[in-house]
Amino acid sequence: MTAEALAERFDVTIRTIYRDLDALRAASMPLAAERGRGGGYALDKSYSLPPVNFTAREAALLCVLGRYAIEMRLMPFEETLERALDKVRSALSTSAQRELVGRLRELEFIGVPSLPSKKAVREAIERAWFEQQPLRITYLDGSFVQTTRDVRIVSVIMERNETRINAIDVDKGEHRHFRLDRIEKAEVLAI
Repeated sequence: MTAEALAERFDVTIRTIYRDLDALRAASMPLAAERGRGGGYALDKSYSLPPVNFTAREAALLCVLGRYAIEMRLMPFEETLERALDKVRSALSTSAQRELVGRLRELEFIGVPSLPSKKAVREAIERAWFEQQPLRITYLDGSFVQTTRDVRIVSVIMERNETRINAIDVDKGEHRHFRLDRIEKAEVLAI
């Protein structure tokens, strides 16, 4: 992200952004900078978040919300969410974990879950979205016509009954919405 974009996002001056970037570097934060068009500042990809200390109740609520998101298929990134929830649960004491399991058994998720999508498709979309890479999809439209398209994901839209990606069709230069349950195949393209 450029210094100008950061300044606009946080409603500060560019000078403030540069001062803050210098402070982060002084604190040994692994910042990467790329010059030129499309360049900007970013944390090094190898950097991970420091440990977060949740209370048992906070961790339980996160696990409940995560379980709900998975059961109702609210998010396409199920496997990543499962791994994150495992980390939250493992941070709890044994007694808090037992209590959490008991609370989770008392919950019922009622409603119609979002339409299912293929695991390989979800994984490719997650990777393309987080890494901002183009994606080649094989899509089955409402008339059951199959097409292959190269797209760039703009956003992920999670509605009650379906999950879609809002994307730019690279060849046509047009914005399109694609339902995840209709994507037959997806692969991240190297740029």
